[in-house]
Amino acid sequence: MPTEYASATVWGVVVALGVATFGIRASFVYLFGRIDEVPDRVTNALEFVPPAVFAALALPAIVAPEGAIAIVGNERLTAGVLASAVAWYVEDILATIVVGMAALWLLRFGI
Repeated sequence: MPTEYASATVWGVVVALGVATFGIRASFVYLFGRIDEVPDRVTNALEFVPPAVFAALALPAIVAPEGAIAIVGNERLTAGVLASAVAWYVEDILATIVVGMAALWLLRFGI
């Protein structure tokens, strides 16, 4: 995809973001290598990181599959809500995946 930016600018941004990402990850390795005991507040806060990352990755694809928020006629949203209900009540990953995919397949292609 062509852009308005020069090749050196694009590569500069890529390198800068790579260095920043590496620095953030290295800081955690350095920090937790120097601390003998992680405080309880940090441990409790870090428990919420995986669900937050998953929600940030999955929610836009479910709520806005075409780039704009679509609630009416959005089969991904309906299947996601059904899968979320199964995950909440059953707490089984396989059942959640099966119900979510089956609901999406039925809503998209019908019987």
